[in-house]
Amino acid sequence: MRFRHTDGTTVHLAYCSNVHQAEDVDGVIDQLAAYAGPVRESLGADLLGIGLWLARDVVTELTACPDAVRRLRTELTAHGLETLTLNAFPYGGFHREVVKKDVYLPDWTNPTRLRYTVDCARVLAGLLPDDARRGSVSTLPLAWRSPWSTAARDTAHRAVDQLTSELAELERETGRTVRVAFEPEPGCVVENTVQAARELGGLDPERLGICLDTCHLAVQFEEPAAALRRLADAGLPVVKVQASSALQADDPADPEARRALARFAEPRFLHQTRTAPGGAVTGVDDLPEALAGGLDPGSAWRVHFHAPLHAEPEPPLRTTAPELAIALRALLGGPQAVCDHVEVETYTWSVLPEHQRPQDREGLVAGLAAELAWTRDRFEELGLAQEPTAHTRKEPVS
Repeated sequence: MRFRHTDGTTVHLAYCSNVHQAEDVDGVIDQLAAYAGPVRESLGADLLGIGLWLARDVVTELTACPDAVRRLRTELTAHGLETLTLNAFPYGGFHREVVKKDVYLPDWTNPTRLRYTVDCARVLAGLLPDDARRGSVSTLPLAWRSPWSTAARDTAHRAVDQLTSELAELERETGRTVRVAFEPEPGCVVENTVQAARELGGLDPERLGICLDTCHLAVQFEEPAAALRRLADAGLPVVKVQASSALQADDPADPEARRALARFAEPRFLHQTRTAPGGAVTGVDDLPEALAGGLDPGSAWRVHFHAPLHAEPEPPLRTTAPELAIALRALLGGPQAVCDHVEVETYTWSVLPEHQRPQDREGLVAGLAAELAWTRDRFEELGLAQEPTAHTRKEPVS
C-alpha cells in the first residue's frame, strides 16, 4: 500500500515474507498465490507491498537467469503486489528447527555476505516498479558481538566500502538506486543507535543507512525521537523501518508473568531479553537464560519476540505496540517523513504459544491482514492518505 505524507513523500507499506518458508524461486512464487495475494484481498487493497526475503539459493537462481527475475516480477503484478524492499538479514535456513545465533552468519567479515547483499540489490533493481525512485535492502549490523576484534572491524568496514562502490556501479548499469540498511539488533556489534552512530557514522548516505526495527528499539529501551536525532547527527538516514512489537512483562517477579513468559521460550529463534532499572540497560542473550535467574526481575523485562501488532498476549504480559505507535509518530508525524519504506515484520507466528498461533493458511492470512490494517490505521491517524495504485500513476515516487 502507498500513502502520501503531507510533505508529498510517498510512504510504502509492506509486509515481510520471511514469515514464509521458501528457499527456491518456485517456492517464493507459490507464496504469492497462497498468502500475499489473499492478504491483499482481505485488506480490500488494489496494491500491496511485499518485502521479500530471498534466501541465498533463491538469489543464485535469480541472478543466473534474467528470465527468472522477469517471471517473479510478472507474478508479483498478477497478484496485485509490488516489491521495493528485500530483507537480506537471514542468509538461509531461517525456518530450520533451530536458528538462534546462526542467523548472524555469514557476517560482514565473510566475503559471502558482501556477494549475497550485492546480488540481492541487483535482483531488486529488476523487481522495482517502473515509477519507484529507489529500493532498499536490509542487512545485519556487521556481526554478533563476539568474537570481534580490531582486525574483524577493519575487514567488515572494507567490505562495506566495497558495497558502496558496487551499489554505485549497479545504479550506473541499471539506472535504479538501491540503498542498503544496517539493522541494529540486541547482542550484535551494533545493538542500538548509540553504537550505530559510533560504528557506522560517516557512511555514504546516498547508498547506506539504517534499518530501524521498532521491536529492537523497544527492547533496548530507546526513546524514538532521541534515537532519530542521534542517527541524524551521525549522518545516518533511516532507509527502512521494520514495524514490530516486543513482548513485555511489567513485573517479571510475578509467578503468573513468569509462567506466561515461559510459553514464549521456544527453541528456534533467539529472544534477547533486557531490563533497564534506573535507565541502565542490562540483559541476557535468550529468554530461558533470563527465566533461569540470569536477569534481575526487579523492573520490567522486554523480550525480542516479534509479537503480532494488533493483538495483545494474555495478561499479565503486554506488547510494546504503544511504543511502536510513538515511533511511527516520530518517523511520520512531523512536517517531513523521516523514512519512506515501512515493512511489518512478524516472523514468529509459527512459534507463538500453541493456543495463539494460526492453525492453518487462512488463519495466517487473517493475522497478517490484521497487522497491516492496524498499521494502516496508525498511518491515517498521522494524516497520511492512501494513494492511487501504481497502475494509475504516471510521475515518479519517492
